[in-house]
Amino acid sequence: MQSVLKIISIPLGVIHSLYVKAFNANRWVAGITFSVLITTVLFAVMVLLISLGDMSMKEDKSVKLADIVMPERQIETFMTEVDKPEKPEEQPEDIAQPDVDLQPLTGLDVTISKPKAQKMTSGSFFRDGEYIPLFKVTPIYPRRAQERGTQGYALVKFTITESGTVEDVVPVEGFCGDPSNPDTEFRPCTMFNSASSRAALKLKYKPKVVDGKSVAVEGVLHRFTFILAEDD
Repeated sequence: MQSVLKIISIPLGVIHSLYVKAFNANRWVAGITFSVLITTVLFAVMVLLISLGDMSMKEDKSVKLADIVMPERQIETFMTEVDKPEKPEEQPEDIAQPDVDLQPLTGLDVTISKPKAQKMTSGSFFRDGEYIPLFKVTPIYPRRAQERGTQGYALVKFTITESGTVEDVVPVEGFCGDPSNPDTEFRPCTMFNSASSRAALKLKYKPKVVDGKSVAVEGVLHRFTFILAEDD
């Protein structure tokens, strides 16, 4: 440490002696010259320190990410305004049911067995008996027969179900002639078979009851007569 101080004191002593001589000669010139010298030395020292600092700094090899800025935009939604439903219209008036020509069957020879004694089944009373016709439908007169002025009748066979309806209608025979004239000679024809079959499907019966239960009856015969109305 002392050796270092001795080395530094030598140039400082020389500078001090020069400064004293210059100051004694002209203090203003000595002051300015000394200040410039000190400034230059300090500037050199600063440059040297900066250079040494830059050399000691490591090169930054890290990758910097640029700031991400999202552009402003309007987000569209899938929901749109829903129109309110209009008020329902007034309920239409009840539609009138078509008139159906339903008339009780007349002129039929239906034999009804004598009622049997009532029997109790599951706590209820039932009366056994044969089927009974309830309603008939007037068949539609065939247009071809009407245009020709043809009259006649058709006999059909069908099954009465447990509920009293008709099914399995089969035409048995058909004849053309005047049913109201006893002297008419009937001739076989099929002109009235289809109309009779369609009308038979609309017949309604009270079903046959056996031992308190409704049963189906097969092979029931029914005759439809077709007579043209006389013009006044």
